[in-house]
Amino acid sequence: MSALFEPVRIGALEARNRVVRSATWLGMADERGRATGELVDRYAALGRGGAGIVITGYTAVDPAGRQMPRMLGAWADDQVPGLARVARALAETGATAGVQLVHAGGQTRSAWIGGASPVAPSFVDVPQYPEMPRELSAEGVAAAAAAFGRAAERVRRAGFAFVQIHAAHGYLVNQFLSPATNHRTDRYGGDLRGRFRFLQEVLAAVAAAAGPDFPVAVKLSGADFVPGGFEAGEAARVAGWLGARGIAFVEVSGGTPASGRLGPVRPGVAPGEGEAYFRDLARRVRLEAGCAVAAVGGLRSPEVLEELLVLGEADLVALSRPLIREPDLPARWQRGDRSPAACVSCNGCFGPGRAGHGVRCVRPGGTG
Repeated sequence: MSALFEPVRIGALEARNRVVRSATWLGMADERGRATGELVDRYAALGRGGAGIVITGYTAVDPAGRQMPRMLGAWADDQVPGLARVARALAETGATAGVQLVHAGGQTRSAWIGGASPVAPSFVDVPQYPEMPRELSAEGVAAAAAAFGRAAERVRRAGFAFVQIHAAHGYLVNQFLSPATNHRTDRYGGDLRGRFRFLQEVLAAVAAAAGPDFPVAVKLSGADFVPGGFEAGEAARVAGWLGARGIAFVEVSGGTPASGRLGPVRPGVAPGEGEAYFRDLARRVRLEAGCAVAAVGGLRSPEVLEELLVLGEADLVALSRPLIREPDLPARWQRGDRSPAACVSCNGCFGPGRAGHGVRCVRPGGTG
């Protein structure tokens, strides 16, 4: 059996194989952040497509933490029934289902969050922020951490197996971790321990609200690729602290909207050409993590995915854009058709989402 399709146990999580559908915004929730029938159907298709673990698109823990239109939410109880429909649809396919929780922090616009000013760790003008945010007070920091906890409790109530905390791509948790965006002089700033404190309190809030036995994963930037930003050595140390706290797995990504060609969603990736672009970061993090590591970033061919697993560079492999074009890609590979993913990394799939029609492949033959 291919290493990709071995059943796996990751902490308290069990999955039918090592392929992860990495969290991807689909733009199919309603304006209140509730799952629609269209969104439920899309996740059911991903589950039937054979991925062992399916993680929803980033899901806001607070209305002020939204970034994109028609984005899922877990900040209110009226969002739980829709989340439960997604959880049931995925469970029926045999996939292990999780929800990615996020607060966009300064990486949003006031027009997108009802007119309020975006919030961030510090009042700083950096390229990744669309507008100047206001600095969170100590009370505001505590409230943001508590929002993650309440959202995780709703996710568990909806029937999901775990949550993933988004600590990458320049969003609020990453903003606290990065010295480029965290200039605080209180206990949430300064050295790496101080900058890690917000994520530490998020994890504590999740355990308090959803229960200490509810599995938690973290999507972590292996590096920001911006001047003065979060670096690979710091990411490895943070991963070690996360592993010591019992995290199920760390998914290692990188970059922010200010990272240019080194951002998280790189165009022009093809099999053997720029594939697995966060591989070195995943390898470095895995040396110190003390927990499972998922590699992500331009994975296109089964041979590369298997190599990551066999060489011990990762325990899980995560895909995003290829599953927009081919939701059944894992099942195709498992059936024996080992041709690479048909995705050409044009990023055209996000255009329909921004236009309000839902993320989908716009290339001929796309089924997403």
